[in-house]
Amino acid sequence: MIKRQKFYSENHYKNFLRGHDEAVEFSKTNTFQSDSPEEEATIRSRFFQRLALRKLTAAYTVGEEIPSLAPLLEDLVGKYEIRQAKLAESEQSPGISPLSIDDWPHEYEECAQVIGFCILLHRADLLKRFVRLIDNAGYAGDDTLYEDLLKKVLPGRHDVDQWYHDVYTPLIQAIYIENQDEKSTLLQQYCEGWYSAFEQAPWHDTHHQGEEGNYVGYWAVEAGAIAFLYGIDDSKIDHMVYPKDLVAYARAHTAAIGSRVDRNE
Repeated sequence: MIKRQKFYSENHYKNFLRGHDEAVEFSKTNTFQSDSPEEEATIRSRFFQRLALRKLTAAYTVGEEIPSLAPLLEDLVGKYEIRQAKLAESEQSPGISPLSIDDWPHEYEECAQVIGFCILLHRADLLKRFVRLIDNAGYAGDDTLYEDLLKKVLPGRHDVDQWYHDVYTPLIQAIYIENQDEKSTLLQQYCEGWYSAFEQAPWHDTHHQGEEGNYVGYWAVEAGAIAFLYGIDDSKIDHMVYPKDLVAYARAHTAAIGSRVDRNE
């Protein structure tokens, strides 16, 4: 394996996997502190959904082969479905979203990352399942980036000229500006501002915690998905958070997998 970020080591990854397995075993005989069985199920579902996301991210960061990420992504989407079902039961709100993408930038980013992984791994089946959870909460047609990530893969999406969070402005501009060089410049600009924009995120600054800490990688997966979907030249993009080899994988496997994406538009 060739690690994809300098702050992450193979030993760090081994520590994570050990902790992951210990958490799974612990949960089999222990419950989360809560005021009701419904609340316990909701807390449990979020814990395991987050754990699945961290496992996928850690596997990519440490340098696992890209095809091996697909089963982890499938498990993650399943965990979001469980999370949504338990949350809906607890809150008595059938269409509630597992992520509050309008209120919390880091939850929007989480959503965008999952969508990005689905796109770049050519898993439209998982994308449909995940997006259904967000759409059913009323988020469809509300945010430009959300729709632009989806419209080339899923039919019947919306055209909208508004978005929830300012951090995504350069990435959205990269889609619509005509000059190809400026597209690349905006993509680089987005990557450069990405980390600092999420100062309040629970994962921010975790790389200082050492090999026993919670760091599993910092990735603007959505930036790679936009570059892939809209044919943006990323040959000069040089930033740690940009998943360049994941984009290269998506481009190399488009024809073989029969993706619906038209990269030349």
